[in-house]
Formats: sequence, structure tokens, C-alpha cells
Amino acid sequence: MAQPDIRTEDVTWTDPTCPVARTVDLVGDRWSLLIVRDAMDGARAFTDFQQRTGIARNILTDRLRRLTERGILHRETAPSGKRQVYTLTAAGRDLFTVVVALRQWGERHAFTEGEDHSVLVDHRGHQLPELRPTDSRGEPVDPDTTTVRKERGHRRGNGDGP
Repeated sequence: MAQPDIRTEDVTWTDPTCPVARTVDLVGDRWSLLIVRDAMDGARAFTDFQQRTGIARNILTDRLRRLTERGILHRETAPSGKRQVYTLTAAGRDLFTVVVALRQWGERHAFTEGEDHSVLVDHRGHQLPELRPTDSRGEPVDPDTTTVRKERGHRRGNGDGP
């Protein structure tokens, strides 16, 4: 069962039993992930997202609507009453680990040695350590040491594979 703030009524599932596929179906394409990334970095207004991403207005309008309808962003009128502002819901904030994982993968594989890129740092200014999945005993795991199993029903947070 989905968390209360995620709405799935209008979603056609690519692979109904796969959590990875369902997440991609809910979050959407690259523009949606970049909007979520920018919301995590303080973007709130339509113009904030447009300036940071360079996304066309019509595509941005569609992605903000979809992310709001699906419960990843919350939209409300700004105190000035003149514009709409967007904030991450709890489910949207929960994508932080996904965004960090994508960022770290990009740092390792999408830049040549010495090429400039941004770095995510903690409140002390230190770069975050590399995310690595572990098993129930804290030992590192990888595709060779994990399997996916099918289960009847749903038990949240059981850690059964990717």
C-alpha cells in the first residue's frame, strides 16, 4: 500500500510488481528528477525551476502538475498571493537518497578526470561519503550478492533487493 500522500490512481504501471519500475512510473523522466533535485536545493517558484533547469515552460508546467498530483510536491499560494510555490512532501523528501545515489554515480562515471562539477556537502562543508547498500548485518552487497524474490502482499522496508 502506498504512503497516504502518494496518489497512484492515474498511473499505468510498467511492471506492476517491481518497486523500481513503479518508482520510475511515479517520479517520471529526467525533467521530473531535476525538478525534485532543485526543490531539495531551495527552488520554490515556477521561475526558480525554469531558470535552474532551462526547461521549456509547457514541459515545466506539465511536470510540476504531475509531481503535485502524484504527491511528490505540494503546491500552495505564496504569502504575497501572486504566485504558486512548491515544496517537497514527505514522499518527495524521501527521494533524497535516490538523488544522492544518482549524483554520486555521475561523479564516478559522467565526468572525465579533473573535469569541473558540483559537489554535495554536509553542513560542515564536507563531501558526503559514498552511498553503499549493506545487508542486514551491515556488510556491503552488490548485484552478485543479492536476489529479488516475489512476495505476496507487502511488507514495507523489508530490504528485499533493488
